[in-house]
Amino acid sequence: KVGDQATRTKTITDEDVRLFAQATGDSNPVHLDDAYAVTTRFGRRIAHGMLTGSLISAILGNDLPGPGTVYLGQDFEFKAPVYIGDTVTATVEVVKFREDKRIATFHTTCTNQDGVLVLEGEAVVIAP
Repeated sequence: KVGDQATRTKTITDEDVRLFAQATGDSNPVHLDDAYAVTTRFGRRIAHGMLTGSLISAILGNDLPGPGTVYLGQDFEFKAPVYIGDTVTATVEVVKFREDKRIATFHTTCTNQDGVLVLEGEAVVIAP
């Protein structure tokens, strides 16, 4: 129902980033190469934005609404970088629910261990 929330927290590891790169083929050196990353505006390696965003998918598919959920759409705004070793808390909150079609709309956010908003968006799913 509107107002329902769920969260998941994960510390992003080097292994997470490398496995995500392997699974997706995104081998951008800002994610994988320390020597390159130090020359960027970030000063060190950052996690893939979509790795952070995938925490939202984990909540929707496992927790709220849960198993059987089907994505219809997702938008993200990446607000700040996520670094290797950051602990990210993803949160989804139901903002609309269309009972006849079982379509739920969620406000989605991710924050780091310092409370910095790193991702914000909206997800639309078919609830089981």
